[in-house]
Amino acid sequence: MADDLFKALADPTRRTILDELTEKSGQTLFEICARLSMKYQLGISRQGVSQHLAVLEAAGLVETRREGRYKFHDLNTAPLRQITERWPAPDPSGPTESTP
Repeated sequence: MADDLFKALADPTRRTILDELTEKSGQTLFEICARLSMKYQLGISRQGVSQHLAVLEAAGLVETRREGRYKFHDLNTAPLRQITERWPAPDPSGPTESTP
């Protein structure tokens, strides 16, 4: 799972898609493509965005749901929390070790 997650986060376009889903979760492919084109001037095809979404979904960062003929994409931050729990930052208020 961690390999898929890091692979998904390695691409700047996928990070931009995650940024857009952070602003507005529950977007269709059409909405995501329009926002990427208008806001970031990304000239990426619908098929390209769909492939990026598939990578994000495989990593668990995006969940999809169908309502009628529409497929909505929602952000899932649980995998990111797993990373922070795997490598927690040291507690700055805890005891410090001194070397003799």
